[in-house]
Amino acid sequence: MAYKDPSQVERLIHKFSRAGSDFYIHLDKKIDMTPFAFLANLPNVHFIERRVRVNWGGYSLTAGIINSIREIINSGRQYDYVSIMSGQDYPIKPVDSFYRHLETSKGRNFIYYEDPGDTWWSHAMTRIHQYHMTSFGFKGRYRIQYLINRIMPKRKFPLPYKMYGGPCATFMTLTADCAKYVTEFMDGNKKLRRFAFFSWGTDEYLIPTIIMNSPFKASVVNDNLYYVDWSNGGSNPKTFTTDDLEAIRRSDKLLARKFDIRVDTQILDLLDESIG
Repeated sequence: MAYKDPSQVERLIHKFSRAGSDFYIHLDKKIDMTPFAFLANLPNVHFIERRVRVNWGGYSLTAGIINSIREIINSGRQYDYVSIMSGQDYPIKPVDSFYRHLETSKGRNFIYYEDPGDTWWSHAMTRIHQYHMTSFGFKGRYRIQYLINRIMPKRKFPLPYKMYGGPCATFMTLTADCAKYVTEFMDGNKKLRRFAFFSWGTDEYLIPTIIMNSPFKASVVNDNLYYVDWSNGGSNPKTFTTDDLEAIRRSDKLLARKFDIRVDTQILDLLDESIG
């Protein structure tokens, strides 16, 4: 899932290049594809055709992920796993260790979630109980959102499901069967899609909730393999710099986010020296 810095996306692709691995790039529809076009010349790289115009916090990011998984599943190629990453992710251990981990854990699904009642859910329930106009772009939408929530009763999730999710839940590694289940489930539930359209931050709870209320629940490992630092507070994780190198090295995770070459490129160079 990318929207900027094609050279950083290229670096990530080169890092994970290995026989049997393909790369599917969903580029935010509001971004000009021209600077990214050269990536299609790299081995095993494909662009997602059904691009989505992504609004931060809106259902659009989840829709883009679902569209991407659907195109991967319908590609006719056989995969063991589908791993959802952003263009600002990077491995922090030798890449072979990531592949070995999947090979020795076949059938497992790696996602992150917190149960209702945990700290994150104390404020995240407003994403479900209130109407959100984040998916719209017209002026005054938040005033309308305020008025609607003053008048209307609390919303209820349209399925009798226990909720799962968390601040690190967007990025995950799923078996191909599980990924296919998620897309088919969403495609077959118009009411759920409509509910999600008027929610906020569905990428952090919708797919984990579907999986944890499915036959795949028993296969889930509550670990998406990512090191993320939320110590700065706010709605976005810390962007790593060279000051974070030692903390990253001490982590037992395989991946980390987020990195930004406009902020600090050297941190990626130092990681390359460490992990090869």
